[in-house]
Amino acid sequence: MNPRCHEISTARLKRPAHAAYIDGLRAIAVLSVIVYHLHTQWLPGGFAGVDIFFVISGFVVSASVGDLESMQFFSFVLYFYSRRVQRIVPALVVCLVVTALWSALFIPAAWLSDTNTKTGLFAFFGLSNLILVRTGNDYFSPRVEFNPYLHTWSLGVEEQFYLLFPLLFFVWVSKRPRKKLCVALFAGGFVLSLLNGWWLSTRNEALDFYMIPGRFWELASGILLYQLLALAKHPLGVIDRDRTLRSQAVLAGSFVLLAASFATSRPDSFPFPGPLLPVMGTLGILYALHGRAPQGFLHGLLISPVATFIGKVSYSLYLWHWPVIVLLRWTTGLDAPIWRVVAIVVTFVLATASWYFVENPVRRSMILKNMRRPFVVGAGAGALMCGALLSLGIHAAQPQLSLSVVSQRAYDWSAYRPIEASSAGCRGTWDSTQVEGGLLWIYSRSGCEIAPSHRGRLYVIGDSHAMAYSMMLREFALETGVKVFAYNNGGCPFIGLLPRGHDDLDRCKRLSDAAIAQITADVGRGDVVFMPSLRLPRFSDEFARFDDASAWKGMFGPQAVESRQQGVREAVPILQKLAAKGAKVVLEAPTPVFRSQPFRCSDWFNRGNPICSGGDRIARTELEALRSPVLESYAHIARLVPDVSVWDPLPALCPDAVCSARADGRPLFFDGDHISGYANRLLLPSFEQFVGELMDAGRKS
Repeated sequence: MNPRCHEISTARLKRPAHAAYIDGLRAIAVLSVIVYHLHTQWLPGGFAGVDIFFVISGFVVSASVGDLESMQFFSFVLYFYSRRVQRIVPALVVCLVVTALWSALFIPAAWLSDTNTKTGLFAFFGLSNLILVRTGNDYFSPRVEFNPYLHTWSLGVEEQFYLLFPLLFFVWVSKRPRKKLCVALFAGGFVLSLLNGWWLSTRNEALDFYMIPGRFWELASGILLYQLLALAKHPLGVIDRDRTLRSQAVLAGSFVLLAASFATSRPDSFPFPGPLLPVMGTLGILYALHGRAPQGFLHGLLISPVATFIGKVSYSLYLWHWPVIVLLRWTTGLDAPIWRVVAIVVTFVLATASWYFVENPVRRSMILKNMRRPFVVGAGAGALMCGALLSLGIHAAQPQLSLSVVSQRAYDWSAYRPIEASSAGCRGTWDSTQVEGGLLWIYSRSGCEIAPSHRGRLYVIGDSHAMAYSMMLREFALETGVKVFAYNNGGCPFIGLLPRGHDDLDRCKRLSDAAIAQITADVGRGDVVFMPSLRLPRFSDEFARFDDASAWKGMFGPQAVESRQQGVREAVPILQKLAAKGAKVVLEAPTPVFRSQPFRCSDWFNRGNPICSGGDRIARTELEALRSPVLESYAHIARLVPDVSVWDPLPALCPDAVCSARADGRPLFFDGDHISGYANRLLLPSFEQFVGELMDAGRKS
């Protein structure tokens, strides 16, 4: 018989011991996370439950293999990964695939959801935390509250940790074990990770929060505790330690630490030094209860039937709670108590079903028990790949599957859909290039049977509202033959005129300076520079409603007045340089702003969401009052720079006394202030005439 096969089968027969109080700890961890996600004010530090999970994982994973002896390296690796596959993969694949289907049905394609699919796909392979770092999605930012895969970041940390664990722990179980060396390896990793967390905490918080280097110390702390207890001859599951006054004091003090972490933890202190309290509290409970007979209220609480059941299904509870919460956030909203109750009930039902019909059958499967370990690992990898492909297929079929009109009628809603060829055989083409970290889109046409209508070029600079004209600009290039250069500097208004925070000032200045320098160098007579940006205060954004008083203060308050004056002072020299090169400058008169988000209020299943309470209409008199300071600033600029003119989309978007986000059942606005694809097509004739006349006049002057 092959000795390696014998070694694997022998290892398989050793069933790791179970400690009921650990299930109780898991229950505390998962319930704290669920309560925090339902309503942050109920348990402000509930997110620290994830740190409890990390410590428990380190302790339990090391205990599950710590009693193995005389292992060869590959045998140990296969044994370890086959157990992890059976524990993690089945419930994860089912949850991710079902979440992908829910998302396709109920979540419209939008900026708010544009990283969701990628996060979900990477979650199959334990890499969703990498996507969240690369896309700059801070765990505590409002945007991630709409990503149903956000919670998989912690699974990514654990799965990446599992890549390191066998390499470091093997010396503990090898044929010539060096257990003190193993302790030293994890202790060294603990110290390095802790130092890394401290160093990164003020330099790259997202990288520190989401990635394994800043979290390794939490998992290693659980491993080190197990190792120290094992070296002291106290194996898991064996009652060999007396209950002492000191152990009771440690237990009580550790519960106090956990309670303090739940009550006082702040987002800005994580992942360092915030996790110190929950980590020390968890280590204290594990140490105090390890090897001791159940006695006392706190120990009894942890091993009660309710606590142990919740602990056993904690993995499935963690998997399902967040997609359920996010789906309700996208549809009915979570403000009403009834929907929070629904979230809890649905989460527990799904988690219990997952435990009984997915987790348990796979873990107890005789087929898998009799299967060679390489095949178990291969089956797990195959299940992950199949799940990812199925989710990708669901995403590709979203326009056909979706119950939302936003996805069903994407050509009306989205400004970024492909455009059709013109009747003259012209095809729209576009290219892109980087400009100092920003993106420059170049729109043109090819294959035409007719000459261009105008000889100038169109340059576009602004924030996301400039790119909201994407369809109109591409149609303009297709119809006229004018080449369009659109600088995509999202979040960075040009001549914004509104008070701005300090977070993006440096980035926006760099992007704007680079774009303007390039435009100024390139423009000539007959060219037009179009400068749309958000210049009115918002009544709402994708996440929440704002009170009207703050919006009006944002337009008429002293700070707003000063911001407009400063904006004019900064803009005039730039515009004068453009005019000196012969270019015409077009400023966009402000378009309507609404108190709700049309794309989040478009269907029967989301119209009752509290985000929709403001309605999708605004009186034109109110809008004109809001616009008047901006138009006055434009007039002042035009007096100083005569080549500046104003294009006003309002007559086409709001021909009546009340402005609506819809016209004839079709959307004019995608969200509270970005125009839709339909509005792009509606505005094209006005824009084409306005810009074309300026180009022709510029060539003649």
